[in-house]
Amino acid sequence: MSLAERIAEYREIVAEWLRGFYHGLISHPAYEKIEKEAEDQEDAFMLACFPEAFGIPSPVSYYTAELLPYLEDEFEAWERRMWDRGSLLERKGQQYHF
Repeated sequence: MSLAERIAEYREIVAEWLRGFYHGLISHPAYEKIEKEAEDQEDAFMLACFPEAFGIPSPVSYYTAELLPYLEDEFEAWERRMWDRGSLLERKGQQYHF
């Protein structure tokens, strides 16, 4: 096997791997589901940390207030997203096509 043939074979293997990587990372339909699930997990964490933003009393708000400077950028976007969302059931229903 000559050097040119080995290089060509290597390039084919790398190109096939990159196509699969791109498909799995960006274009695969599961990507959207994973992204929505990660967003739901982030929303649950923020709601557990700052429930008083929605009028839910929290006994640990004194401690979670210390997180606010670190989560300042995400807090505004999260609050806007939570107020715009219809309901959690509606969001989960979209994932399962109800």
